[in-house]
Amino acid sequence: MENERVIKVLHVLGGLNRGGVETWLMHVLRHIDPARIQIDFLVNSDVPGVYDDEVRALGARVLPCPNPGNLISYSRSFLQITQQFGPYDVIHSHVHHFSGWVLALARREGIQIRIAHSHSDTSSIDSKADAVRRSYLRISKELVNRFSTLQFAASSEAAKALFGTSWDEDARNHILYYGIDLRPFKVPIDRDSIRAEFGISSDALVVGHVGRFDAVKNHEFFVDIATEILAQQPNAIFLLVGTGRLRERIELRANEAGLNGQIIFAGSRSDVPRVMRGAMDVFLLPSFYEGLPVASIEAQAAGLPVVLSDTITREADILPERVRHLPLSSSAITWAEEVLAASRFTGNNDPTDAMRVFEGSPFDITRTVKDLAECYSTGKLPLN
Repeated sequence: MENERVIKVLHVLGGLNRGGVETWLMHVLRHIDPARIQIDFLVNSDVPGVYDDEVRALGARVLPCPNPGNLISYSRSFLQITQQFGPYDVIHSHVHHFSGWVLALARREGIQIRIAHSHSDTSSIDSKADAVRRSYLRISKELVNRFSTLQFAASSEAAKALFGTSWDEDARNHILYYGIDLRPFKVPIDRDSIRAEFGISSDALVVGHVGRFDAVKNHEFFVDIATEILAQQPNAIFLLVGTGRLRERIELRANEAGLNGQIIFAGSRSDVPRVMRGAMDVFLLPSFYEGLPVASIEAQAAGLPVVLSDTITREADILPERVRHLPLSSSAITWAEEVLAASRFTGNNDPTDAMRVFEGSPFDITRTVKDLAECYSTGKLPLN
């Protein structure tokens, strides 16, 4: 309707660099109707992010609120921001345990719809926390439970990690899978020219990975697997897309392993679907834990066979015939053999069939945006 009120939504996250959650939020921003939903991003950093310029070009604001470690300073800045740029109808927080404090502040400001969104299965590291950390986790979860009006999770395991093992008994809780933009997976590509951009020959076996260089992604084990793959497949190339604080360490590890001529560090890319479709043969993700990795969803949409650690939920298996899970306790040799077996996948490779599975599913961004718009309007997530 012409006179329908615009709903103002404030997303809270660490920053706007390329990562699974950030990429998904950019898909949402690009597809949601700005005449109906106005989105701003409050980021817990004063360091510019890769997506900042595009966010502003799309009519949203980037609102720095740094220093979450100092609750007094952070709270003062948070309240100033919400008072200056609000009032907001919805706050949608993506900062895991810290969402409890964020939503408490939002309740003080009278924001009616308050969403805590769990994107990671952190249960394995939370179980090893010391006494101080355990107290923080307990208090944070109590705040999340008290001040959230809705609770979203990327997977059932991510839901358990933040909302507890009985999360599905609470009517506020919903699984909201990551919808991706399917259009880049449908356009024609020239595989040889894309490989040429990286100096990769047309007959090379390319094992790909997309993810930030952080301990959780287990890049060191990736290097071990790559070494074993090369022992059996000398023309293999390893293409790693992403940036992060551990990149130099992994580059050194790769050089020490003698991979410097066969491993490519591609950095941050805005054309991940194109690179996946044109350059990669297999996608490898040996993460210690994930919520539900966007990169593995994109890899399946790109038609790639995927090898994942068994810590990653089967909810990520959209095309299960193309997905293999292995325990991290298995040797690098076992993982290498599984990657090579996956590269010989002989099942249905018709991209049209893959798109039929994705289109209109919970992994299609058009479905995600429709559901979110309804949620932001009514305070409820559609149950279809």
